[in-house]
Amino acid sequence: MPHFVQLDIGQSDSRNKKSFISAVQTYLIMTHQNMAELTKAKTIGDLKSLGYRARSVKDEIRENLIAKLKNREDIFPGIMGYERTVIPQLQNALLSKHDIILLGLRGQAKTKLIRMLSTLLDEFTPIIKGSEINDDPFNPLSKFGREKVLHEGDETDIEWLHRSERYSEKLATPDVTIADLIGDIDPIKAATHRLTYADENVIHFGLIPRTNRGIFAINELPDLQPRIQVGLLNIMQEKDIQIRGFQVRIPLDIFIIYSANPEDYTNRGNIITPLKDRIDSQIITHYPKTVEIGIQITEREAWTKRSSAKIEVPYYFKEIIEHTAFEARRSEYVDQKSGVSARLTISAMENLVSNAERRAILNNESDATVRISDIFYAVPAVTGKIELVYEGEQEGAQNVSKVLLGKAINQVFKKYCPDPNKKAQGKNVYSSIMDWFSKGNQLTILDDMSFADYYTLLDSVKGLKDLAQKLLNPQEKTELATAMEFILEGLHQNSMIGKDELEASRSYSDMIGKIMSSVGGNRYER
Repeated sequence: MPHFVQLDIGQSDSRNKKSFISAVQTYLIMTHQNMAELTKAKTIGDLKSLGYRARSVKDEIRENLIAKLKNREDIFPGIMGYERTVIPQLQNALLSKHDIILLGLRGQAKTKLIRMLSTLLDEFTPIIKGSEINDDPFNPLSKFGREKVLHEGDETDIEWLHRSERYSEKLATPDVTIADLIGDIDPIKAATHRLTYADENVIHFGLIPRTNRGIFAINELPDLQPRIQVGLLNIMQEKDIQIRGFQVRIPLDIFIIYSANPEDYTNRGNIITPLKDRIDSQIITHYPKTVEIGIQITEREAWTKRSSAKIEVPYYFKEIIEHTAFEARRSEYVDQKSGVSARLTISAMENLVSNAERRAILNNESDATVRISDIFYAVPAVTGKIELVYEGEQEGAQNVSKVLLGKAINQVFKKYCPDPNKKAQGKNVYSSIMDWFSKGNQLTILDDMSFADYYTLLDSVKGLKDLAQKLLNPQEKTELATAMEFILEGLHQNSMIGKDELEASRSYSDMIGKIMSSVGGNRYER
């Protein structure tokens, strides 16, 4: 006969710690081995015969977390850059059985982290069949559940709730009401069942009671009206709720987690002090601290595998995309309190790949390597992800985005190539290229140019091919052509050669000639 143990987690001495861990292991092994048998239980009597004992949701999360930690499991797969910061703090809060708030700017994986917490719940848990608030068969809270157990006893029907059904979330908006979160009187239910408004059965429970014995998340908490936040106070601590005059005491078994953006504290709302005081742990999230971590996140999240053509993205292009976000996060044109979401790099990478894919389709090519000209088709992904300060608005979102992309290109260019403004051993490695342009030569690259024409055009620049092979070591001819354009753009970003941008082409030319020809005219300036 399988036995499910009640775990005592309150001991602190070493002997009891060992007993506790052993009990957790025993519980999990037996649960795994007997889950199929256990879920065959159809009544409270069946549960009793199996020796089943329920745990609180916070105990359940804590014990499952301990088992995963002991087995060195990846508890939050796909979350990168938080291994030594956010995740240990979050694990500590869960071990402490705390309610939590994740505080951070947009695009810092707060919601993704929250939704992963449901994996720490047991796969199935029993409830009284038909209960609106997931009544524990051995400790029903609702009038429905209490009456059912009172009249049917061990014959009370149960059903099994999957962990995915024990998670609920609500995006906080100013129009959220107490009825949405806690509940209200349902006149239709009263009329249908011929009940008076004094009968507890006329209550229509809100989202929080309906998530009893589970995890409830509220995203963007400061957007919730203060009077609605007040309604959460007793839910979190005293467990008392009042619905239209019903003084109902429902000690909900629930784990509540919130998310908030610091910007919201001043722009759209605030977290009332009594509620903030009841949230046990406040965990600060952050953006990727290194370009390498940012690249890993983007590679995981961005859709780059296309069915119409094979698109190659050299590593330094991935660096350019990530540096764009880093540049935005320190730009004087961008509102830093608003933040720059990690979605910027994901969307920018997808736009970059899409432009290369579109060109391959137009030229009937089965594969393509992204080009520098494709980078500037990522501008729409940047403009939609940054909030500008007054000076940025004056410059315009398009120009600010191009400046950020240009600075990112220059950062990566100087990593792989010598600084054009410095001479090595008395000579400039780019002299043959600049001499070619100084003779009046001009190079116009069309955005939808076929690879054959693109390569031939770039190869016409004296010394460019040899330098690209030496500095960037491309493995394929397509990568070589891309590397050649990368060097030209790097020289332009360092004001060594000029560039004109038209609707569907970019023209490189001599810098002095460019300055002279642009006197009195309009031109884009970095």
